[in-house]
Amino acid sequence: MASSDPNKKPRPGPWPPAPESAAMPPSSWAKKTGFRPKFSGETNASDSGQIGLQQPQSSQPTRRRDSDPNLDLEAGRARPPRQDKANGEPTSEKDKSVRKRRDSDGGGGGVNKSTNGQAAGTTTATAEPAAATTTVQQTARRASRNDEAVDVLPQTVDDDDGFMSRHSHMKYELRDTPGLVPIGLYGFQHYLSMLGSLILIPLVIVPAMGGDHEDTSNVVSTVLFVSGVTTLLHTSFGSRLPLIQGPSFVYLAPVLAIIHSPEFLGLNGNNFKHIMKELQGAIIISSAFQAMLGYSGMMSVLLRLINPVVVAPTVAAVGLSFYSYGFPQVGTCLEIGAVQILLVVIFSLYLRKISVLGHRVFLIYAVPLGLAITWLVAFLLTSAGAYSYKGCDVNIPVSNIISDHCRKNISRMKHCRVDTSHALRSAPWFRFPYPLQWGTPVFHWKMALVMCVVSIISSVDSVGSYHASSLLVASRPPTPGVLSRGIGLEGLCSLLAGLWGTGTGSATLTENVHTIAVTKMGSRRAIELGACVLIVLSLIGKVGGFIASIPDVMVAALLCFMWAMLTALGLSNLRYSEAGSSRNIIIVGLSLFLSLSIAAYFQQYGISPNSNLPVPSYFQPYVVASHGPIRTKFGGLNYLLNTLLSLHMVIAFLVAVILDNTVPGSRQERGVYVWSEPETAKREPAVAKDYELPFRVGKIFRWVKWVGL
Repeated sequence: MASSDPNKKPRPGPWPPAPESAAMPPSSWAKKTGFRPKFSGETNASDSGQIGLQQPQSSQPTRRRDSDPNLDLEAGRARPPRQDKANGEPTSEKDKSVRKRRDSDGGGGGVNKSTNGQAAGTTTATAEPAAATTTVQQTARRASRNDEAVDVLPQTVDDDDGFMSRHSHMKYELRDTPGLVPIGLYGFQHYLSMLGSLILIPLVIVPAMGGDHEDTSNVVSTVLFVSGVTTLLHTSFGSRLPLIQGPSFVYLAPVLAIIHSPEFLGLNGNNFKHIMKELQGAIIISSAFQAMLGYSGMMSVLLRLINPVVVAPTVAAVGLSFYSYGFPQVGTCLEIGAVQILLVVIFSLYLRKISVLGHRVFLIYAVPLGLAITWLVAFLLTSAGAYSYKGCDVNIPVSNIISDHCRKNISRMKHCRVDTSHALRSAPWFRFPYPLQWGTPVFHWKMALVMCVVSIISSVDSVGSYHASSLLVASRPPTPGVLSRGIGLEGLCSLLAGLWGTGTGSATLTENVHTIAVTKMGSRRAIELGACVLIVLSLIGKVGGFIASIPDVMVAALLCFMWAMLTALGLSNLRYSEAGSSRNIIIVGLSLFLSLSIAAYFQQYGISPNSNLPVPSYFQPYVVASHGPIRTKFGGLNYLLNTLLSLHMVIAFLVAVILDNTVPGSRQERGVYVWSEPETAKREPAVAKDYELPFRVGKIFRWVKWVGL
């Protein structure tokens, strides 16, 4: 439409006609042409489909905007939204709900007659008004372009299940409360999909401490109780993101190293309570250190050293460090363990796009479905007598078995049969976990220092989880103060874990990010309701007994999948950086290789092929404190250094943090995390509502700038 103003320059155009061939979708177009946007200061968005943030360049308050799925990359502008004929407003229900959320947040994202002047004012002060019939559409275009330049990069929706555009694919966002029934269903789904992360660690460490089935059942119930309580605390007074707290795999390797300390190897009988009290003392001290790290503001300083190139190899090394335990345990009953792994792989990969009632059942419930089917198959084989041998009894100790026939098959009977555990039968119906239930904690400084270093690694892991989950469910990433507050509360949660005696510290589970992206559920209320259900289940002793009765070979098979997932989630942090940069490739490669090689040197030092260590072969890497290469006249120092340098994640973190912060590289190449500024958070009502503390608790911390908005 031509303008009547002779001084106004005509707009360029018309554009050349499009080719006759069908237009290629933006995601495929970007992949085939190598399109890599450079607009964001945080990321070079590649095929990962993640978003990048850009700091606002003006003093005007930025407005929340959902990513536009109608972006026309080839035209370089967004297509105008469909307008209602009556009032020019979006016609879809989703657009109406988004406009309602924006109005409640105080933003001006909606296209409304009352906001036309304001939206036009943000674009240009000299624009002449157009015809009355096109005012609404032009205003929508200006607002859309302004928001794209200020807030976030518009993203294309990938056809895979990975990390797609923010908000556009989420069913419920952070502050959504759709109703009790949907919240309950989605909360149950969320926790069930993370079942392996919550229950598998006690099934590994309690038998290693010499505990029986009853001890395992009690520890599982305690873990469920503490996980529910700490999740409620974190969603209320921590980062306030929908992240489940629980026993993290970060703590598993150092706990196994403490369990196999030289002073415990010579003990006979059930050493469970004695070793548990030692672990409680170490966890309590390390949790106090982590709480001080967060609430003192030191985490904000450490945050400058933590970037995706540091987080990726550190978290990946956590998963890779258990390769000596995974398949060797599966091999004790290969026909059961291999079927378990195969089923989980089929459900999570080959059947991942099959939906039932709008839910990708196989992808979301891959772990519990695989476990249930394999357990059923093993039960049928046991009932059919496949693992019954004449004259052999699985309850007789191996040292008392005389028959060679029974000696040969006793291992298959122990690991393949599903009726060897009496945990479910012996568990009480009701049991309340209480503090100091194993006795008074025992404190040793060398074990406490090991756990203090591990708490730093746990904080690094949580930083990556905070950032990735906030891009999925929140309006903006948290401020450094909110992040410090979350780390400080994780320290207090680990203190509760130490007092109750879960055997490990409490941390944000890394698998949260994958679960949120798959279930498309980011509601804080759903996580809180699920945590309440978890607390109720922990009071039913039979639940813990049922979980403790899972055969060891199935536990090992599930752990193979969980550790592989953890490794992949760690490496996925590289999507925020220039993943193809030679600088980053060398840093990540060196960090991972040296974490495996240096740790192997410490673990294998002084061990000959004829060495008879009093532990199974898959636990031998954790006996390093008794034979490590560092041998000074200070026994405690030897224990500390030999243990820490045998942990893969510690080596990966040290190498990555030194190289990433000393080797020159631009912010975009390094993928430096971009956190929200406190001033921006105070100006934007949506950010304040996402992260502010409830019940006016924020007023208590307002004078401390590093733990508030």
